[in-house]
Amino acid sequence: MTDQVYLSAETAGISDTVWVETKSWSARVPRWVSMTVLMALFLLGWQTVSISGLVSPLILPTLSDTLADLEFVGRSLVSGSYMLTAFWVTASEVLVGFAIAVAVGVSLGVLVGETTFGERAVMPYIVAIDTMPKIAFAPLFVSWLGFGIGSKVALAAFISVFPIVVGTAAGLHAASANERMLFQSIRASRLQTLVMLKIPSGLPQFFTGLKIASISVVGGAVAGELLGGGKGFGELIRAAAAQLDTPRVFSLIIYLSLLGVLMFGLVSWMQYKFVFWDRSSTTRSTPQ
Repeated sequence: MTDQVYLSAETAGISDTVWVETKSWSARVPRWVSMTVLMALFLLGWQTVSISGLVSPLILPTLSDTLADLEFVGRSLVSGSYMLTAFWVTASEVLVGFAIAVAVGVSLGVLVGETTFGERAVMPYIVAIDTMPKIAFAPLFVSWLGFGIGSKVALAAFISVFPIVVGTAAGLHAASANERMLFQSIRASRLQTLVMLKIPSGLPQFFTGLKIASISVVGGAVAGELLGGGKGFGELIRAAAAQLDTPRVFSLIIYLSLLGVLMFGLVSWMQYKFVFWDRSSTTRSTPQ
C-alpha cells in the first residue's frame, strides 16, 4: 500500500497542484526482514503457549521437541532410511498426479476456451464436480484402483486439475480484440491464431493455474494416503497420530510443506523463463 501525499503549488514549485505517491514504511522494509520478524514472533508465541501449561503437549508440543524431531527426520532423510523411501513415494505420487492434472487440465481448458460446446456444455459439469467435496472420492478411487499408488495419484490429479482448466480457458481469452482482428485480417487459420496468439497471450493465466495446482496436488496425495493407506509420508503421519506422537506429526507436515514450496518454486521458475515478456508478476513474488 502507498500513501497519497498532497503537495501544494508552492511546495511542488509548479503552478498546479500534484499528487505524489510515496511508499509506506512497511513497503520500505525488505521482505526478508518482515518474514524473519513474523517467524520470530510466531515461534515466540508457540514456545510461550506450550511452556505455560495452558495446552496439553499432546495437542501442542513444545518448540524444542518439535525442532528435535525435525532434526531426527532430516537426518533420517539424509541417511536413506525408511523415511527417505516414504518421502520418495509421496513425491512420486505428487509428480505423476501433477503431470496427469496438467495433461487433462490443458485439454479440457482448450476445449472450454476454444469451442462453444465446451463452454456451454462441458464447463457447467466441471464446475459442478469441483464444488463436490473431493476428499469424499478417496474411497471410490481406492475401490477402483486399489491400495497402491494409483489411487493416490488419481486423487492428487483430481484435486488439482480444476485450477489448470480455469487458467487455460481464461488464458485463451486474454488476447485483445484488436489482436484477434489483426490475425483475422491476415487470414490466419484458427490453429495459427491459437498457437501464435492465444497461447502466448494466455501463458500468465495458465501459470497462475499451475501455481495453485502445484500446492493442492501435495494435499491430494497425502489425503489419499491418510484415507486409503500407502507407504508415503501420509501413512507415517497416520501412524504417528495414532501413537499420539505430536512432534513427529508436526515435523512430517513441515517437510511436506517444503515439498509444496519446491513445487511452487519450480512452476514460478518456469514462468520466469518462458513468460519473459511479462515478468512483473514473478518479480513481485521474489523475495527482496
